[in-house]
Amino acid sequence: HTGTLRYLLTVPISRTRLLAVKYAGVVVGCLVATVIVAAAGVLAGGILFGIGPMTTLSGSQLPLGEGLWRLFLCAGYLAAGLAALSAVGLFFSVLTEQPIAAMVATVAFSTIQWILETVPQLDFLQPWLLVHRWPAFYDLLRDPPHWDTMVAGVGVDLAYAVVFLLAAWARFASKDISS
Repeated sequence: HTGTLRYLLTVPISRTRLLAVKYAGVVVGCLVATVIVAAAGVLAGGILFGIGPMTTLSGSQLPLGEGLWRLFLCAGYLAAGLAALSAVGLFFSVLTEQPIAAMVATVAFSTIQWILETVPQLDFLQPWLLVHRWPAFYDLLRDPPHWDTMVAGVGVDLAYAVVFLLAAWARFASKDISS
């Protein structure tokens, strides 16, 4: 099996556009997936416990509309982290013609970051790990919400996305597909 990259590049489209469309599709998928999981949680919770005001982690209650809005923001925040991880996966995908290799490398990348997150001797490195601030979505479930950690998390997500998308573009732009 020689992969589909060779066949995609026979279509008269620039490699940059191909990467951009592929990444845009993945980003939409990340957002849709997180919203579906959140919606399923709301549905299951509504069936089991009824629909009403949301109790925050601080103990206060928010009206249903505001609670749902915050849940949607949580999904968006998590989707941003997944989109950054997807940029890493896109980079791995241009290094190989084997889709399973790109998937395994991306999962290994994420797993290694979670392991590094737990090593106290690496405290200096942890703020720069992609996964370090992923749990910060909890801060939206406080009253009032704490934005500083989430803003820093989106900044790290954006940095990873830019670096790995540029690396993918640099590698893909010069990739020889004729062999």
